[in-house]
Formats: sequence, structure tokens, C-alpha cells
Amino acid sequence: MDAALSFPLLVALIGVALLFDFLNGLHDAANSIASIVSTRVLRPQYAVVWAAFFNFIAFLVFGTHVAQTIGKGIVDANIINASVIFAALVGAIFWNVVTWVLGIPSSSSHALIGGLLGAGITKSGLGAVVWSGVIKTTLGIFLAPILGLLVALFLMLAISWLFRRVAANKADKIFRRTQLFTAALYSLGHGGNDAQKTMGIIAVLLYSQGMLGGKFHVPFWVILACQAAMGLGTLMGGWRIVHTMGSKITRLSPPQGVCAELGGSIMLFSATALGIPVSTTHTITGSIMGVGAARRASAVRWGLAGNIVIAWLITLPAAAIVAALVYGATRLFA
Repeated sequence: MDAALSFPLLVALIGVALLFDFLNGLHDAANSIASIVSTRVLRPQYAVVWAAFFNFIAFLVFGTHVAQTIGKGIVDANIINASVIFAALVGAIFWNVVTWVLGIPSSSSHALIGGLLGAGITKSGLGAVVWSGVIKTTLGIFLAPILGLLVALFLMLAISWLFRRVAANKADKIFRRTQLFTAALYSLGHGGNDAQKTMGIIAVLLYSQGMLGGKFHVPFWVILACQAAMGLGTLMGGWRIVHTMGSKITRLSPPQGVCAELGGSIMLFSATALGIPVSTTHTITGSIMGVGAARRASAVRWGLAGNIVIAWLITLPAAAIVAALVYGATRLFA
């Protein structure tokens, strides 16, 4: 697969990338809708439509900074070929499917990054790694849930103080309406950060085939295709993970849902502007834990949260190992 690809093979590989994007939307649908479903502001079928719409239109708000990081900031773009891309996608898709079946809210983003690293290192050794991008992304693995927790905790405490003299029924109505807005914001941030990861993969594939005029960039048709694939995946929902995110970690009220989504949105908007491919799953999980802890520490099921953290830590190496094996297999049959 080192030689230039035929057009049908190129289309097929782009299709695999879009399949990953679709599964990302499916897998991460819970990130956008768990809070609004848990608080019963919207029924699940309406919530996924709401989230999918804002997933799709995210390209109107954000640039392609995250796509640039994925495309040339994890592994040297000059060593990437079709075999590396194929192996990276298979590694990421495999781990996404495993965690989706088990109902574990792991990170699609870091599965993809792990796949890229596993295939890239297998091909060209550690010299292929762009350490600045990997360090930036690794910091995001740990900082996203912590900052999400702290921001949501602060917001919850602030709102509790501001609304301390407002009647409970009135406050409930206000926050139910507000949650439509905050859920839309979070879905926008999710679509802006996550869809760009597949954009970066397709763009670097086109670059490796000499189809970008010698300069790495993300064509507009790639942007539209990736946003559409993610939006469609979100429409299909992710009900197993919705249950974990929306009720097993902590029970949410409308004010808590607002704070979790707003805190997560602040994190995602900031990371996307900086070109950091953070995990939307990490972000919303940390935010949900934060609003639960604001009520009382025992409101959070820390044991389940600990299991989720373990899944986060093994995602990158697990996807990397699968990608490395797949890349080795492609070389045997090349």
C-alpha cells in the first residue's frame, strides 16, 4: 500500500475514515445528550436530533486547528501512507466498538491518536512521533476531566447561591429552558472538536497521495463529509453509554445539567481554539462528577468513575497495539 492508491481504494479508505467518524458520533452521542435526557428536559429521540443538528453546523463556528494537529502534529505527515491510515483507523474503530458494546464511555479521540502512534511507530520508529503534539494531547487526557470537574463545581456553587431565594418550581422552569441552550452549546463544541479529528485523517491521506498541491490543508468537501457523518452517528444514538453518563455516575437535576453542559462547553470551545484534540467524553464526565460533588461527595459513584478512568488510561495503548498489528499484517500482504 506504499505506492499511489487507485481511485477505488482511495475512496474505500476515505469511507473507512467516515465510518470511524460515524461511530464516533454514535459512541459519543451520550456526551451531548446524557444530561438533557437524564433531567427529562427532552425525550431521547428529540435530544439526539437536537444534538445532531448542532454537531453538523459546528464547521460554521470553528476553524480546523484540531484537524491540523491530528494531520501533522501527532506523527510526521511525511511518513504517513495508506497503510498507516488504515491501521490507525482499524485500531480506533476496534476499541470504539468494544467500549460501546460494554457501555464504557472511553475516548474516541485518544483511540484514534493511539492508532496513529501505533501504526506510525511500527513503520518508522519513535523518530516519526511529533512529541510536541503528543505531549499537548496527553496533557489534555489528564487536564480535561479535572478542569471540567472544577469549572462545573464552581458554576454549581455559584448558581446555588444566586438562586437561593428563588422558588423551586420557578427555578426548575428556568433551568429546563436554559438547558436547551447549554445542550446546544455542548453539541456544538463536540462537533467542532471531534469531527476535526477525522478531517485531519482524511486530509493527511490526501496529502500522502499528492492531492493537496504539496501543502497540507483541509478541503471544504472533507469538512462537510465529516460533519455529516458525525451528525448521522449522533442521530443513531448511544443508549448504553447514555445510561452510564446520565444516571449511573450521579443523578442530575436541571440546574446540574446546565452547569455540567456549560462547564464542558467552556472546556471544548477553549481546547478547539487552541487546536488541542481533547476527549469530549473526559470533559463531560468530569463536569458531571463536579456538579454531583457540589451537592455532596457521596452523590458521585466514585467506584464507577474509577472504572471509567481505567478505561481512559488503557484506550491509547490498546488502540496502538491493534493498529501496530494491523500495520504489520498489511506489510505481509503488500
